[in-house]
Amino acid sequence: MKLVSYRRIEEEGASWRAGLLVSEGVLDIARALAGAPDNMLGLLTQWESWHGPLKQLALKRAVGEAIPWQHVRLGPPLPRPNSFRDFYAFEEHVRRARERRGLTMIPEWYHFPVFYFSNASSFVGPEAEVVRPRATRWLDYELEIACVIGKGGVDIPVEQADQHIAGFSILNDWSARDLQREEVKVGLGPAKGKDFATSLGPYLVTPDELDDVRIAGERGARYDLTMTARVNGREYSRGNFRDIYYTFAEMIARASADCPLYPGDVIGSGTVGTGCILELGEEFPWLQPGDVVELEVERLGVLRNRIAANQDQKGE
Repeated sequence: MKLVSYRRIEEEGASWRAGLLVSEGVLDIARALAGAPDNMLGLLTQWESWHGPLKQLALKRAVGEAIPWQHVRLGPPLPRPNSFRDFYAFEEHVRRARERRGLTMIPEWYHFPVFYFSNASSFVGPEAEVVRPRATRWLDYELEIACVIGKGGVDIPVEQADQHIAGFSILNDWSARDLQREEVKVGLGPAKGKDFATSLGPYLVTPDELDDVRIAGERGARYDLTMTARVNGREYSRGNFRDIYYTFAEMIARASADCPLYPGDVIGSGTVGTGCILELGEEFPWLQPGDVVELEVERLGVLRNRIAANQDQKGE
């Protein structure tokens, strides 16, 4: 299944509603399934109850009336997560980013997966504009995958952790690299280098949709999915989800250690190798207002955003 948060184009400012993606457009879940929540967080909170009926709805595709594509605007699949943890799980990204700064690999990185908390209130969806922060000139994209928790728990064993995932989506963890560089020198952060925007979308894909590309392992599944990034149509990045060092199962086990996870929590993978400008070199300039960034992951779609200037920056 592919799940979305949507609203009709003529209802600008209305609340995002939970929908099911079909070829004709979007089925409104609450209108198609009596008693179902009308928003994605409500649906995830009751995920174990509604997962089965949603699968039946996806198979029938005739219950309710699909809203045609031309009348629909998609938001982030989960517009307001409970929390957002972003991990650092691709070895190539860590190694390359440190090499660009003249640093060696961190031995402790191999001991356990690490993450930071970011701003769960700043999520935007496909086609949304991302405003460049006033204080940055080194704006960067980051090509990632996110999983969304559908079943809560604490101290979740890694062998069971994949069962807690409701679905996967593309994530762009935008970064103001000049701000981030100064913050991490203090020993905390990133904070203002990250909190201005996070893109998620275009939809949430349930794990059963990916069974044919699933690579099983003792410490959780990986998936054979090509990941690419383009800026103004030029390919900047290419990697594969199967190359992740720490699986989402390992991330979930780490995040839930002595701390409950809840339905609607978002967990980011961290950046795939080559998946940001920081890794690439001077021939790839930092993002400017007007640039269009497209992140594409096989089976997960294309997440497209345009960079906009802050009011103070217009006319530069």
